[in-house]
Amino acid sequence: MKTRQFLAGLVAVAIVAGSSAFIGPKKATTYKVDTQKSILNWNGKKVTGEHSGTVKLSEGTLAVDGGKLTGGTFSFDMNSITCTDLTDAGYNAKFIGHMKSEDFFNTAKFPTSTFKITKVTPKGGDAYDITGNMTIKGITNAVTFPATVKATAAGVEASGKATLDRTKYDIRYGSKSFFENIGDKAIYDDFVVEMKVVAGK
Repeated sequence: MKTRQFLAGLVAVAIVAGSSAFIGPKKATTYKVDTQKSILNWNGKKVTGEHSGTVKLSEGTLAVDGGKLTGGTFSFDMNSITCTDLTDAGYNAKFIGHMKSEDFFNTAKFPTSTFKITKVTPKGGDAYDITGNMTIKGITNAVTFPATVKATAAGVEASGKATLDRTKYDIRYGSKSFFENIGDKAIYDDFVVEMKVVAGK
């Protein structure tokens, strides 16, 4: 009788322990961004057309808890900026030189831009609204944008698109908001950045 009660007790303990392990939260994990597989694409428009290009990530992390994204930080190498639509090598180099100048990103003084996630709102499935602090030229503004995040045991892949007002980061060149009568030389204040981030343990 005592043996039978002892065995029943062991089974009960095993069931409780197994149930707790099943319903408990997964361990929080921080993944390191793979800078070779991750990229930021940008697009800016002007009255007479538009330009697009890329910026490389220099480092970053994504934090996941219970299979859900909870945070992250990213650094971008602004000296890696490229333009992908200008096929003439000379004009392309001139354009990139202007983008790196004080008129735009002033990469000599501000070689790095950063984004730090401050809030993550799950929208169902792999969809999230992400809020964070974007810092460009040493100026920080809050940004919120939709994103898709897929987390597995091996790592995380996230993608999202945000629209930024460049004048909030002291990039005023060619802006009608600050310079009148510039006609078709005007560059629109808003530009789009689209991030694809791949991270692993």
